[in-house]
Amino acid sequence: MNAESAAIANPLIDAFADALWLSDGLAKNSIEAYRRDLAQFDAWLRRRHHIGVEAADAATIQAYLAHRIEAEKSSPRSTARLTSSLKRFYQHLLREKFISTNPARHLASPKLPRSLPKSLSERDVDALLAAPNINTPLGLRDKAMLETLYASGLRVTELVTLKVPQLSLDMGVVRVMGKGSKERLVPIGEAAQDIVGEYVKTAREEILGAKISDDLFPSQQGRAMSRQMFWNLIKRYALKAGISTTISPHTLRHAFATHLLNHGADLRVVQLLLGHADITTTQIYTHVAQERLKQIHAKHHPRA
Repeated sequence: MNAESAAIANPLIDAFADALWLSDGLAKNSIEAYRRDLAQFDAWLRRRHHIGVEAADAATIQAYLAHRIEAEKSSPRSTARLTSSLKRFYQHLLREKFISTNPARHLASPKLPRSLPKSLSERDVDALLAAPNINTPLGLRDKAMLETLYASGLRVTELVTLKVPQLSLDMGVVRVMGKGSKERLVPIGEAAQDIVGEYVKTAREEILGAKISDDLFPSQQGRAMSRQMFWNLIKRYALKAGISTTISPHTLRHAFATHLLNHGADLRVVQLLLGHADITTTQIYTHVAQERLKQIHAKHHPRA
């Protein structure tokens, strides 16, 4: 650890880290990365300018970024993460009225090559979906949630906030209000339709007991499940299924899109199902499918 990274504890940084955990449910490693970036910046400010992060202006922030790139040879990816940390931190300080203007509002992140989203093999998905014990009410609920997520590619927020009236078992669709208040109808397929139907008829009432709720997948407290709660749930089932890679609810969304394309779905259809406003957002999945095609070609072609 160099002298500049040996930071004095700053309560504003600690409060920001707590806010990240409470509002976004970020993983411990992600929160520590934010904390480390900001603590190093705070140490640099105190060493060079004798001020804390709350007193930095736009010019000082730019000077620090230049220092990281020129003196410490920071990579574009590290610089992008640092820029994100600074922008979110100062947005937080402004929101909490610790500062009156945001010195990081005009920061631009370096352009990075788009990385392939993490996905799961179809075998891993099968193992994950088989992990819940459907002989218990909570296990049946969890199975219904996982099947719905993989069958529809919903965002985790869309899944945990689903209400009973949004589900049509007769039609086999859910009506989703996505980003920008845009509504879309998403099919869930027969497998999810069957398990969700069984759950609604039996386990949901047992979980609610005397409580009243229109949440499709309520917690034991009779309220909508939080994103963090479902994230912990999916990690637990991944461990039970023997999946060694770290996964999140978003991983199943990626698997949904990837597996559709691998089986011949049109990119525009996948765009509509995912609720992407722009086709360029969906195009990242064509790279995933192309990688899969390359693997198949390498394995099976006699001259590969």
